[in-house]
Amino acid sequence: MGTGGNLIVGLTGGMGSGKSTAAALFTGHGFVRLDADQVVREVLLPSEEVRAAVRARFGRGVFDARDEQIDRARLGAVVFADDAALGWVEELLHPRLHAHWERIYAAASGERFIVEVPLLFEKHLENRFDFTVCVTTDSALQLRRLEQRGVPFGIARQRLAKQLPLARKCELADFVLLNDGTLEFLREQVSELARRLPPFHNH
Repeated sequence: MGTGGNLIVGLTGGMGSGKSTAAALFTGHGFVRLDADQVVREVLLPSEEVRAAVRARFGRGVFDARDEQIDRARLGAVVFADDAALGWVEELLHPRLHAHWERIYAAASGERFIVEVPLLFEKHLENRFDFTVCVTTDSALQLRRLEQRGVPFGIARQRLAKQLPLARKCELADFVLLNDGTLEFLREQVSELARRLPPFHNH
């Protein structure tokens, strides 16, 4: 929940639903954007502590031999095919991710944060946010967007199967944004929601 008078809004949705587009639109209304995937990619995976743990668990096969960094594609191929391996990686990364967020919140006062979290409901993180928002879209459109990103159809289906159905996420969220139309349609919804959300968290 919000600290220092900060308002902390969790944003989720399925792969290809348009979370990042919606989060970027919130920044136009004064929100500070945090992206869980970006923190994992740019802060956690390059850290020596995480690299050492991953090397001990999976060996050098999931590393790029040129720079000794974790190869996310190779690691993903391993963990998405093995629930135990996926659980181990989540146990390694998630506490560090939450600690990273808490440091950012503690250094701020009176900010409004929009935090992209793909597995917000799957990992029962609702209580970490003042409000939750789900971006939803038609499933065929979801898969088409992922294919346009270069994600093969089979991998997209496999990864979507690890997530709660979008309809269930919408039921759990405080607010829902529909991303089946134009960018302008999504922009209008974000503008309305940004106007309705309080300027800060009341304790």
